[in-house]
Amino acid sequence: MTEHKGSRKDWDNLEEKGLSQDEAYMKMALQEAAIAFQLGEVPIGAVVVRRGEVIARAHNLRESDKSATAHAELLAIQEACRVAGGWRLTDTTLYVTVEPCPMCAGAILQARIDRVVFGALDPKAGACGSLLNFLEDQRFNHQVEIKGGVLEEDCAAMMKDFFRQLRSKK
Repeated sequence: MTEHKGSRKDWDNLEEKGLSQDEAYMKMALQEAAIAFQLGEVPIGAVVVRRGEVIARAHNLRESDKSATAHAELLAIQEACRVAGGWRLTDTTLYVTVEPCPMCAGAILQARIDRVVFGALDPKAGACGSLLNFLEDQRFNHQVEIKGGVLEEDCAAMMKDFFRQLRSKK
């Protein structure tokens, strides 16, 4: 479920804890991922920020919504478009706990997001450098700045814990 929480206060509170801006917003994405984990969803969270304001937050809901497209990134992009009043999300950064897949990378390009910051690499489906790099491909009419590895250990640990727990239930 997406939720608009547009407040500079979010950043100010995390800044006091000595985190960089990217780390602070990634912490918010990790909070979304934790919600997904509790729901039995793959724990991926996303946050869209425009000019220092959080305009959307979301987490994976594929199992809950029974939808292949209910990825955290897509849900956050949809909410950000609603809040922004249009499909062009220029001047935005998308923070996501795991490297976006090809579907999400395509949506990022289409939404004209300027920057993507992710935590953990996805060697099986990553489209921001692991398998492919859609976002910086000069053949597209839009390129996106990519920064990976922000709070990578925390993001990767949550994924490992989730799948370890899933395997132990079987």
